[in-house]
Amino acid sequence: MGHPIAIEERPVEHGDALNLLRALIAEAPGPKAAAQRVVDELHNRFGHYDWVGIYWLDADAGELVLGPWTGPEATEHTRIPLGVGICGAAAASGRTEIVDDVTADPRYLACFASTRSEIVVPIFAEGHVVGEIDIDGSDAAAYGETDARFLEEVAALLAPLRPRPGG
Repeated sequence: MGHPIAIEERPVEHGDALNLLRALIAEAPGPKAAAQRVVDELHNRFGHYDWVGIYWLDADAGELVLGPWTGPEATEHTRIPLGVGICGAAAASGRTEIVDDVTADPRYLACFASTRSEIVVPIFAEGHVVGEIDIDGSDAAAYGETDARFLEEVAALLAPLRPRPGG
C-alpha cells in the first residue's frame, strides 16, 4: 500500500522543492538531521505551511510519536494514540486527511489557537504506515489535492528515514 503519484500535473514549485529535498536528504549526516531538514524546508518554502511536523509510528505502543518539527511553537501533542484525532485517523486508515476547518471537525486535537486547517499525509514503508507528515495552517481551506499529491511524494522520500527498532 502507498500513495499513487500523479506527476503530470505537478506545479513547478513542487518539482523544484522535491529536487531540493532529495539533495538535502542526501547531504544530511543521518536520518534525524535529514528529516529535520525536510520539515524546515517545507515550512520555509511554503507560506501556508505554518507548522510542519513528522510523527513516527511506535507500533508496539500503538502511538504516533512526534519527531522533527518546525513552526512558531511546540505542540503538547507529542504522543497520539492510533485512531485519535486527525493524525491518529490518518495513521489508522492510511489515507491523507485534509480538513478545511478544524473547528468543525470533532476529531481535531487543538494544538494552536491560530490553526484553521490541517493536512495529514501517511508515510508508508513496505506497505505499512510508519509515520506521517502533519501540517497546520492559519487560513481556512489552506490545503487541497495539489498539496496532498506533493506531500505524498515527500512522504515517499521520508520513509527510509524512519527510526528503526533498536537503532
